[in-house]
Amino acid sequence: MLTDPELLHALPVAVLVTQQGVIRMVNAASVALLEADSPEQLLGRPPSDFVHTLDKLRSSNRIHQASEPEQAGQANKPSEFRIRTCQGHLRMVLISTVAIALDGAPALLMCGMDVTHQNEIQEQLRESEQTFRRLFESMQDVYYRTNAQGVVQHVGPGVRRVLGYEPHEIEGRTAESYYPQSSDRDAFKAAIMEKGEVSDFPGQMVRKDGTVIDISISSHALFDHNGNFAGVEGIYRDVTQRKNLERELQRLATTDMLTGMANRRAFLELAESTFQRACAQGEPLTLLMLDLDHFKAINDRFGHLEGDRVLVEFARTIKTHLRASDTVGRLGGEEFGLLLPLTTPSEGGDVAARILDAIRTLELTDSTGQSYRITTSMGLSAHHPSDRNLRELLDRADQALYLAKRRGRDQIAMLGTDDAYDAPLPGTPH
Repeated sequence: MLTDPELLHALPVAVLVTQQGVIRMVNAASVALLEADSPEQLLGRPPSDFVHTLDKLRSSNRIHQASEPEQAGQANKPSEFRIRTCQGHLRMVLISTVAIALDGAPALLMCGMDVTHQNEIQEQLRESEQTFRRLFESMQDVYYRTNAQGVVQHVGPGVRRVLGYEPHEIEGRTAESYYPQSSDRDAFKAAIMEKGEVSDFPGQMVRKDGTVIDISISSHALFDHNGNFAGVEGIYRDVTQRKNLERELQRLATTDMLTGMANRRAFLELAESTFQRACAQGEPLTLLMLDLDHFKAINDRFGHLEGDRVLVEFARTIKTHLRASDTVGRLGGEEFGLLLPLTTPSEGGDVAARILDAIRTLELTDSTGQSYRITTSMGLSAHHPSDRNLRELLDRADQALYLAKRRGRDQIAMLGTDDAYDAPLPGTPH
């Protein structure tokens, strides 16, 4: 029990008493050590207000340890901590903590001794603080620390550049507040809890102006002295420029530059994954192969520039008849592939007929003002349970395409899985 406040004030070493996380009593030596104008300037404040950023976690753990019931009345081993006074000066203080009772309730008594009196130590402290502050202020990355509930306890000044907020606008709010998609934060938390740390973990955040940016996070989990999860500490950086470049390179690698469709490689990769899903889930899948009729004659008559324009108009017309789930790609020259997931042969035939009619009615004009029209031939194949791989589906569509061409073009043909069945389709002359 703390029974003699007068004795506390008479002690020549700095002593303060905290209860429920805030300072309840201080003696004159504490006021002098912390360079306060009066005891009232200290009372009611958490002691962590005066602990240097680099020592906050270590200080918090020691306070928790001293508060354990089995530690009552036992002082923990003195340890040095960097503190910042009310005047902004740095000091190295040797601190020991012991659990006591104040007014019948648990409290902590802290004793501190200033050990920065030597000029050499003071100069080292000042230089290390200046170095730390310069690095901290100039970091392109954002340092941050959250508690176990995800509330931001501290954030570095780099947040001004990355998110456009002042640090005090971030601190006290949950980190989730700045994620445009909760799934990003959930994935990050799951990785931290599973592995204890992450490096270059992807995600997105929302700037103060509403702009969504890509970020890379490198962080580790924090644990208290009992091994319980206590929060996360780490850095994140703005990698929007890098991600945009990656996305552009991906687009260039997977897109046909003339038509804007998927190129052959990208189409076949998508087709493979769609085919595997259809096999696994027993879903219908229809594939169309399209070839622009007499395209060589168009190039010979009007030139390659006009031929390119025809391909662009041809591709644009096809796209207007597709769903978001459909995939269309340029497989080479004037040949195109169209993948229709969750589509039966009959439904696929209807789509093909609409495209066929749209191409027939497409009116083009050459550089001299002369108008002309184009047609297309199509081969249709549908996924069958006996298909062993995507190649079989592609081969049937390709054979059906050549059947349509042999019959005179400007029509749709379909082969059965035994390569002997020939089905009439909408829009096809027989």
